[in-house]
Amino acid sequence: MNPFVMTLVLVSTLAFFSWSVKRRFRQLMIGVADPKFDWSPEQVFERTKATLIYAFGQKKMAKKDSYQPAGVAHIMIFIGFQVLLLNSLMLWGRGYWPEFDFWGVLSTNNIVGQGYSFAKEATALLVVIGASVFAYLRFGKKGDDSGDPDEVQDKPRMTVGLEPKIILGIIITMMLADFLYVAAHLALEARANGSDVHLAWYEPIASPLALVMQSMGWDALKVIEHAGFWWHASFVLIFLNILPYTKHFHILTVIPNVFALDLNPAGLPKLDDIEGRMEREEAVGIRGLEDLSYSHILDLYTCTECGRCSDNCPAYITDKKLSPKHLTLALRNHLYSTEDVMFNGATPEKEEELDALHTTPAAPEGGYFESEIPMSLLPSIVHPDVIWACTSCRACEEQCPVMISYVDKIVGLRRQQVMWEGDFPTVLGNTFNGIESNGNPWNISKMDRAKWSDGQDVPFMKDHPNAAVLYWVGCAAAYDDRAKKVARATVKLLKHAGVDFAILGTEETCTGDPARRAGNEFLFQTLAEQNIETLNGYGVDKKTIVTACPHCLNTLANEYPDFGGKYDVVHHTAFINGLIARKKLVPTKPVTGKMVFHDSCYLGRYNDVYEAPREILQSIEGIELVEVPYWNKEKGLCCGGGGAQVFMEEQHSTDGEMKPVAKKRTLQLLDTGAKTIASGCPFCMVMLNDGLTKTEKVEEIEQRDVAEILVDAIDFGAEAAE
Repeated sequence: MNPFVMTLVLVSTLAFFSWSVKRRFRQLMIGVADPKFDWSPEQVFERTKATLIYAFGQKKMAKKDSYQPAGVAHIMIFIGFQVLLLNSLMLWGRGYWPEFDFWGVLSTNNIVGQGYSFAKEATALLVVIGASVFAYLRFGKKGDDSGDPDEVQDKPRMTVGLEPKIILGIIITMMLADFLYVAAHLALEARANGSDVHLAWYEPIASPLALVMQSMGWDALKVIEHAGFWWHASFVLIFLNILPYTKHFHILTVIPNVFALDLNPAGLPKLDDIEGRMEREEAVGIRGLEDLSYSHILDLYTCTECGRCSDNCPAYITDKKLSPKHLTLALRNHLYSTEDVMFNGATPEKEEELDALHTTPAAPEGGYFESEIPMSLLPSIVHPDVIWACTSCRACEEQCPVMISYVDKIVGLRRQQVMWEGDFPTVLGNTFNGIESNGNPWNISKMDRAKWSDGQDVPFMKDHPNAAVLYWVGCAAAYDDRAKKVARATVKLLKHAGVDFAILGTEETCTGDPARRAGNEFLFQTLAEQNIETLNGYGVDKKTIVTACPHCLNTLANEYPDFGGKYDVVHHTAFINGLIARKKLVPTKPVTGKMVFHDSCYLGRYNDVYEAPREILQSIEGIELVEVPYWNKEKGLCCGGGGAQVFMEEQHSTDGEMKPVAKKRTLQLLDTGAKTIASGCPFCMVMLNDGLTKTEKVEEIEQRDVAEILVDAIDFGAEAAE
C-alpha cells in the first residue's frame, strides 16, 4: 500500500466533500427557525426516540405491505453500511500500515476480530442482494413498483436515470472489490507461508474465493489485491462526494431530518404577529425559499424520490396536478439553481431585479435568464393548482420513510396567497365571509346554530355550567340536515348512558379549521381566541369535550394549545366505546348486514383513532365488518373533503376529465360488497354521499354514522316510546 497515494486520496476527497457540505449548509441557513422546535429535555428525548425508531430502526421500511421488497432491500443495505463503515476506516489505515487492524482489536487471530470479519462479509452480501433487488425494481420492472398497481396505473413511482445506475454500480462493485481484496490477501499469505488456503467460518465468502484463486501467480494475486483494496477504499470516498449532489444525500441528512421532525404534525405551526408582518411587508406564509424553515430545507435534501408519497396521495391518483414528490423536487431544484444568485450575484442592481420578481405573475416566454431566477415560488416554480389540490390528508407524510412534511409547506404557500396576494379560489370567498359573519362556512344565521336540538331536551352550558362533559356540536351538525341526525343520535346515546353533558348553543362558533387549512390564518386566530375565551369562561379546561367532527377534534386538541386553550377532547366514537366498555351502553338488538368503515383522515392519521369505531360495530350482533384491501386504517384513502376541499370545486384532472376523489374512495368501499358505509365524520358523509351519487348507488347503499348504527342496536325502552 502507498501512504502518499492514500494521503492524496483522503485529502482531495475530504476537502471536496467539506466544500460541498459547506455549500449545502449555507443554503440550509437561509431558512427561518422552526416554530415548534426547542431543546427542552422532553423534546430531545422524544426526538432521540423517533430517530432510533425511524432512522436507525427503519420502522417504515419494515412494514408488511406492498412496498416490502424495496423496504427489506433498503434495510439490508442500511445494516451493511453501518457494519462496513468500520471496515472502510480500517482500509484507510492500511494505506499507511498494511496490517492495520485497530491495534489487534479486529485481528482475525482473536474472537472479536473473527466475529467482525464474519459480520462484515455477511452484511456485504446483504448489500449486494439488496442492491440487486433495487436494480431489478428499477430496470427489470422499469420503475413501475407502485404501492397498488390497480390504483396507480401507468404512473411509475421511481425515476429511472443515469444516477441510480451509477450509484448501484458503485455499491455492488465496492462489495465485490472487498471480497476480492480479502481473498487475494489470504491467497498471498498462504503462498508466503508455504501452505494452502484453509476455509474459515469467519470468512465465509473470501476464504472459498481464496481457495479458488490460490493457483494464480503471485503477480496476478498482487494486482487483484491492490485493485480490490483501492477500488473499495477510494470509491467509499467518491461515493461520499456524490451524495450532496444526488437524492442519495439522504444517507447523510436522514438522521438530522428525523431528529428535527414536527412532534405534533396534527397541528399547524402558529404564525405570530400577522398584522405586523404585513405592515413591514414581510411574508405571512411561504413566499420564497427564505421563508422555509430549516427543517423544510432539510426535507428537500432528504427526499429519496421513492414516490410513496405520491402513490398514496388522493390528488395524484385522481390525476390532479399535485404530486408531493414532484413538489419537493421542484423546490429542491429551485434551491440548487438559485445558489449563485443567493451568494455570488447579489449586486445592488440584481437585488432590485430580484425584488421586482416577487410580484412577477408568470415567467416570460422562454423562461428566466440566469440572473432573473424568480424568488416568488408561485406561480413560476409551483403551479397554483398544486397547492389547491391538497386535501391535507397527510397520507404522504404517513408513508414517507424519512419523515418529510408536506401539509405545513402547502398551507404556508396558501397563507401567502390568501392573506398577502388575495389570490384564492373564488368559492372560498363565500366560505370566509360565512365564517367571519355568522361563524359557519355556509353563512347561515348564527342564531340558528342550536335549532337542531329543538325537542331533544338538550341542556345548555349557560344553564348547566357544572356539566362534566361539553358536547361540541360543530358547524356541520348544527346546519347540515344529514349531520343533524348524527347529533341527535349522539345526544340520545349520551342521555341513555347518564352522561352529565351540555352544549354551548349559540355561544359556539366555527373552530376555524376550514379557514386555517385554506390559508386564512388571521381568520382562524380570531375564531380561536373567541372560542378559547368562551371555553375557559366555563372552565372547560377541567372538563371533557366530546365531538363527532374529527376536524373540530383536531383543532381543539392539537391547535388551540398554542393559543392558551388546553382541553381533553375525545371523538364521539372513542367516548361511546368507553361507555360500552363500562356497560353504560349495551347493544342488545341485532343489526344485520355487511358493513365497511371509512377512516376519516383527521380521525385516523391525525389523531390515531382507528379501533374505537370498529369495536363499536363489532359489539353489535349481526354486523359483518369488512375492510378495503390495502386502503384502510393508516393507508385509508381520503374522502376528498379535507383541507377545505369540501367547500371548493373539484379540480379537473391533467387530461381535462373530472375524476373526483370522493368517487374513487366510494368505489373502493363498494368493491368490498358492503351494503352500509359507516363513518365518523360529517365532512366524509357529505363527500361519500357525493361519491354515491356519481356511482348511482344512492338508493341501494346506506351511509351512516357509527352513532346512528348503535342507536338501532340499543333498546331504549320507555325512553324510545317517548
